[in-house]
Amino acid sequence: MKTRIILLCAAATIAMPNAALAQATSDDVAAMRAEIDALKKQISALSVKVEDGAKAAAKKGNTEVKWKGAPELEGEGGWTFKPRGRIQLDVGTVNAPNSIILPAASLGTATEFRRLNIGVDGTLPGGFGYRVEADLANSSANLVDVWVTYKTGKATITAGQHKTFSSLEEMTSDVFTSFQERASFNSAFNFERRVGLSVAYAGKDILLQGGVFSANAADLNADSNNSYSLDGRIVFSPKIGKGQLHLGASAHMREFNDGLASTRYRARPFVHTTDVRLVDTKAITASGDYSFGLEAAYITGPFHATIEGHQVTAKRTGFANPSFQGGYAEAGIFLTKGDTIGYKGGTYDRIKPANPVNKGGLGALLLNGRYDYIDLNNAGIVGGQQSTYGASLIWVPMEYVRFIANYGHLELTDAAIAAGTDRNYGVDSFGVRAQLDF
Repeated sequence: MKTRIILLCAAATIAMPNAALAQATSDDVAAMRAEIDALKKQISALSVKVEDGAKAAAKKGNTEVKWKGAPELEGEGGWTFKPRGRIQLDVGTVNAPNSIILPAASLGTATEFRRLNIGVDGTLPGGFGYRVEADLANSSANLVDVWVTYKTGKATITAGQHKTFSSLEEMTSDVFTSFQERASFNSAFNFERRVGLSVAYAGKDILLQGGVFSANAADLNADSNNSYSLDGRIVFSPKIGKGQLHLGASAHMREFNDGLASTRYRARPFVHTTDVRLVDTKAITASGDYSFGLEAAYITGPFHATIEGHQVTAKRTGFANPSFQGGYAEAGIFLTKGDTIGYKGGTYDRIKPANPVNKGGLGALLLNGRYDYIDLNNAGIVGGQQSTYGASLIWVPMEYVRFIANYGHLELTDAAIAAGTDRNYGVDSFGVRAQLDF
């Protein structure tokens, strides 16, 4: 009996602290829940204050972030800053006669990063703007655009390396062109960016551009390069009904300013993946050159058409001055509903698909056809004639991504490179491009 009483007392002694512990634990949990509920209320109140503060900051003009292919920072008073760049990966092939006299590796199929650009641009208070951009595609940094602008009213003054004022297609950004490469005369006649000072006036339907330029930034490293040029362009671009009309003309005069100077006009066979030029004047002595061009385009709904012509004349001492011509005619139509080609500031602009893939659509499909011609025969210079019949299909799944496939059949007369003993023959070129810009 005594033993049972002892055991019951021991059990009661052990159970009492455990019951007290359980009660204490329950109280602690309740206290913790109360604290958590209080914290939730504080966080909710804080988030409301943050949101209200952000709205107030936006109203006061503090920094905002917009997305235009990449983040663009916009601050109070006119400050903006945006990274920019483009990636263009090309595959091209040139099918020429087997008897053509050149290393076999020079033609055929090749792959290249056509462009790999990176840079920044933006604006500053007071009407100033800037851009710095370099191309890294050849495993070295080559300056593309490096300029500062000042805008007052409808006029913009630009100082630095930028495009001289030539053809519509040359002035159009390479991320918006309808083929992998521009028409042959654009490269053959040595259109390029140069360091200079220019002024542009943009009215309602009129654009006037003019400037004085030296050489490309890379060429300025040579002490003997003292060249300068005067370049100008005028564009009339009224709305005609529901369509956009474009009429333009450009003129160019360049002095090499070097007694031993020479020039050369040549063009690749429709793709850039080869360095072979089947039309080529070779180097000819000259003191300078001058050129002029005409351009016309029309956009209405899904359809666009463009025609351009350009002539360059080399100035030679003791020889006749040769004149060379080039031009193209193009038409294109969208195969997707609701799409049209972009146009802005006297050039073609970005295609913005009506139904991009990121919203469940197909994107934009654009089919183009083109005839391109260049004649480098004149005044005893035989550089050859090249006619290209080309077609391209462009897919723009969203406005910052583009894929291009283009084919061209070239007919050559007096080609600079013979196929055996024949300088009149045909060549086929095909290329594809994957492109991303921001």
